[in-house]
Amino acid sequence: MNDVAIRVKNLSKQYRIGGPQVPYKTIRESLIEAGRAPFRRMRKLLCGHAYGAAEMDATIWALKDVSFEVKRGEVVGIIGRNGAGKTTLLKILSRITEPTEGYAEVHGRVGSLLEVGTGFHPELTGRENIYLNGAILGMKRAEIERKFDEIVDFAEIERFLDTPVKHYSSGMYVRLAFAVAAHLEPDILLVDEVLAVGDAEFQKKCLGKMKEVTKEGRTVLFVSHNLSAVQRLCESSFVLDQGHLIFQGIAQAGVARYIDIVRSRRGNAILFKESKVDTGLRFVSCYVAEEPGKPVNYLRYTVGGHLVIEYEVSRILHGAQVTFELWHSEYGCVLSSTSLDRGVRTSTLSPGIYRSELTIPPFLIRPGAYWVTLSASVPGIQMFDEIEQACQFDVTDDGSPIALLSQGRRGIILPVLEWQITCVDSGA
Repeated sequence: MNDVAIRVKNLSKQYRIGGPQVPYKTIRESLIEAGRAPFRRMRKLLCGHAYGAAEMDATIWALKDVSFEVKRGEVVGIIGRNGAGKTTLLKILSRITEPTEGYAEVHGRVGSLLEVGTGFHPELTGRENIYLNGAILGMKRAEIERKFDEIVDFAEIERFLDTPVKHYSSGMYVRLAFAVAAHLEPDILLVDEVLAVGDAEFQKKCLGKMKEVTKEGRTVLFVSHNLSAVQRLCESSFVLDQGHLIFQGIAQAGVARYIDIVRSRRGNAILFKESKVDTGLRFVSCYVAEEPGKPVNYLRYTVGGHLVIEYEVSRILHGAQVTFELWHSEYGCVLSSTSLDRGVRTSTLSPGIYRSELTIPPFLIRPGAYWVTLSASVPGIQMFDEIEQACQFDVTDDGSPIALLSQGRRGIILPVLEWQITCVDSGA
């Protein structure tokens, strides 16, 4: 019993989705509503309406019947697709939200690093928030002061220490949040994908600090899409899928199971609505594929793939070009290319349906979330069509040795270049 840090039993969390917006009510109105509710339910039953059917249609289970134990000093990677329930699980363990069913026992002081904004008071300064977070963790002032300089040095925000954190950039916010969570010596550290907000150097620094924390025997739950980091830092892993815990085991096996799930689900071509205004050219669809004609929702870093753009031309167009921009969720615009990149200065498009396929080479763009922006125009003269976030996809780190070596490098472009090394002087 004493060696268990976290015990979760039949944990479920249900959220209400959609539904009409209900205006705020007074206490009196709320009490009257509560009194009428049982009679309203009885009336529904007498009229033959299934009790709660409408309510069930407007709900979703973010977690369902999740059970596991984590021992003290264990480092667990939690992986799964977006919407699998990873963040919901950490929020329940952090006592930010309550479960709908089941329970979670947490034995020890918990430090949480969830989405940007959690745990800090925006009106307080960086200095004040350090002390506030320490107090929430149950630390005495002397303990916080002993770690204070180390926190500030790690976060690199000394100039802004006495500025309210509402004026911080997202990067500054995350640096301070991580520094506080990692240095104030919690027994259990919960870390979400928030590390993706930082630059490559900061991510490397954070991963190094987390490695120190794990060596000190503290329990860590690490949510990440960085599969190489999960394999390096974690002994074991949990894989969540659509709210269910489908795998518990060693980290390498968990990564393999996650990749199998991603590969088994094909993406769909994004079809664009037809405009009532005929501009001469409109986009029809956009998708990524490892093999032409087979849409997917991810590309593997070590494999690459194709971006497929389909568009319809309704009349003869002279000098028209199609442009795409590739955007990363944190780094902004990564690259752009046009249909005239190969040196063609003029082009004529006759009426018809066109398909453009662009190759995304392997070992090129960093694993992460991306989207494509499309435009078609005669530059400087006429815009035919433009679609922001025409399609979204992930580049996944498939755990290969080359992907592992690429982690921690600066830059959004991570090409594997050919090196020729020759000894020109042996010194003999």
